[in-house]
Amino acid sequence: MTMACAGCVATPSRRDVAPVASDIVLHLPDIHCAACIGAVEDGLARVQGVRDVRVNLSQKRAFVAAAPEVNSDVLIGRLAALGHRAQLLDGTQVAGQGAVGQDLLMRIGVAGFAMMNVMLLSVAVWAGAAESTRQVFHLVAAAISLPAVAFSARPFFASAYRALAAGRLNMDVPIALAIGLSALVSLVGALSGSDRASWFDAALALTFFLLLGRYLDHLGRYAARSAAADLAALATPQALLMRDGREHVVRADTLLPGDVVRVTPGSRIPADGVILEGSSELDCAALTGETAPDPRQRGQDVAAGEMNLIAPLLVRCTRAGTDTTLRRLADLIAQAEMQKSRYSGLADRAARLYAPVVHLLGLAAFAGWWGATGDAGRAIEVAVSVLVITCPCALGLAVPAVSTVTTARLFRLGLLVKSRTALERLAEIDEVVFDKTGTLTTGLAVLETVPSDHDLMLAAGLAAGSSHPLSRALCAAAAERGLAPVAVQDVAEVAGCGVTASLDRVSLRLGRPEWVAPDRTASDRSEVWLQRGTDAPVVFAFSEQLRPDAAACVAALRADGIGVALLSGDAPAAVARIARALDLNEAQARVTPEGKVAWLQARAAAGRRVLMVGDGLNDTGALAVAHASLAPSTALDAARSLADVVLLSDSLLPIPGALAQSRRARRRMGQNMALALGYNLVSVPLALAGLATPLIAAIAMSTSSLTVSANAMRSTS
Repeated sequence: MTMACAGCVATPSRRDVAPVASDIVLHLPDIHCAACIGAVEDGLARVQGVRDVRVNLSQKRAFVAAAPEVNSDVLIGRLAALGHRAQLLDGTQVAGQGAVGQDLLMRIGVAGFAMMNVMLLSVAVWAGAAESTRQVFHLVAAAISLPAVAFSARPFFASAYRALAAGRLNMDVPIALAIGLSALVSLVGALSGSDRASWFDAALALTFFLLLGRYLDHLGRYAARSAAADLAALATPQALLMRDGREHVVRADTLLPGDVVRVTPGSRIPADGVILEGSSELDCAALTGETAPDPRQRGQDVAAGEMNLIAPLLVRCTRAGTDTTLRRLADLIAQAEMQKSRYSGLADRAARLYAPVVHLLGLAAFAGWWGATGDAGRAIEVAVSVLVITCPCALGLAVPAVSTVTTARLFRLGLLVKSRTALERLAEIDEVVFDKTGTLTTGLAVLETVPSDHDLMLAAGLAAGSSHPLSRALCAAAAERGLAPVAVQDVAEVAGCGVTASLDRVSLRLGRPEWVAPDRTASDRSEVWLQRGTDAPVVFAFSEQLRPDAAACVAALRADGIGVALLSGDAPAAVARIARALDLNEAQARVTPEGKVAWLQARAAAGRRVLMVGDGLNDTGALAVAHASLAPSTALDAARSLADVVLLSDSLLPIPGALAQSRRARRRMGQNMALALGYNLVSVPLALAGLATPLIAAIAMSTSSLTVSANAMRSTS
């Protein structure tokens, strides 16, 4: 057991969510592929003071960790020089989702309407109209097509222009080139009477299907939007601020620590705080995963985003604005969704080869077909098909789509993924090792012995500086008797051992028996010893209970072929009771923090991939060296900061679900990479061979992107 550090004598507050290193979040409306990701990341990384850049294609956001002196305007200006529009975002926002969709739908409608009318005119041409009539139809088609193409294909033309103006290429350059060439050659044909004017319908169809694919991709991204966006929806825009005995409606983001707000039934808490007056029940499902209402009363903590269900409350704000639990959780999720794995690294490297390769392929196709056939029109048609069909949209979506979907699903299970590589490492886990106290057990230890009031008050004084469950039990026992903790001085923590202090120049120790009095023999019970000076130690014995679903969690892990072990610093008898209850063969007691690290290192040397689940100061070393790590939301700040995943609810059952979801995500990433690469291996040779028209190329490109997105969102294995 560990008499661990700072913090809570009462119920741990969910406000203590460690801040992430995110400094600036930018919305990038124009990025569409992994080549764009590489250009943005490389460009921003060159800005002085920028420490790290991660781009999420699914959310069209860039996460920039930078020194304080780096201004967002500098980053936006740098992206503008690279040909990318950008705007500063609040970390919880998903900007422009509705506006983007509406704009795409409008352009799709114009392109589709024009395409159908031009196709009707083309019927007369194909039916054998006279030459003069055919040219009139071509000119009418031009009058319909050119304005429609100019309007509907504007996103492609604008993006290509910005890229070329910045001296670089992106995926919209070949698309704009393909559409522009189709329309231009058709116009020349219409004016000269050539049959190449029939390409007007192809230009419109190309624009229509490319826009349709982009819109469906947009819908897929919106359906798979981040859990951060779900949290943003929980933030209330207004609050009832109490001032001079009256209510004032103010913006929630203007609240400050110390403000007192009134929260009516049916309203969400606008900021983290403490209840001053009233008692009610709160719906915390969105933050903790717990569906049952949580009763709260005067003196207890509340968090932003929780909904008041029954009675009005007066709450004194302790954390407001960007410092609330809700905002910090959203920042953690946004950072986690921008994770990189070996698959995304491969996608980035492949996409960076796209621009030069695809243009060389297009040029080679044009030169080859023109040289072989002497037909410049046919050569242009093949080159256009090659330019369109090689678009790497699917490659760019292969990994981010899976990452976003899986992170959101895990959050809805009650798991906050913090690390960028957690999904990949969780998928490799073959053994889970648990700490005992506060992890497998409820953490609500009950004091069995009945020491004197003075001893209990003294012990509570030392325990007040610890968040360990046995420390809380000591404080709770003192409170139940109406005893105030003794004010002690020079309180210091010793990791894995206990707490030292002094009173009237007499040294005090509270903690593990073998640390407090190594010359004395302790029993096998779960005990904390208190020693004052050289006096005989006072023994506090405790009992504890398993979490209700601990056995079900262990059984589910074993059913998946995952080994389970228990490492605890507690007494052998206490550990043995838990091991018997869970039928664990691998259970060790009296394990020091160094011992846990050594055990994990030995397992790693043997080729095992271990998930460490712990909550105390004595677990931090193990959390740091484990292949992957998980900490409950009630864990020590240091443990939560080190953990790859934070368990938001009191249930342990999300743990086997997280491992299963991560394995599924790894399969999805591999499948998507195979789909994206397979598409190019099949489609590019067909386009070069002249077997794919520009229209077929547009349909094929859109289909590949949709296939990857749909595969990422599948819920079955």
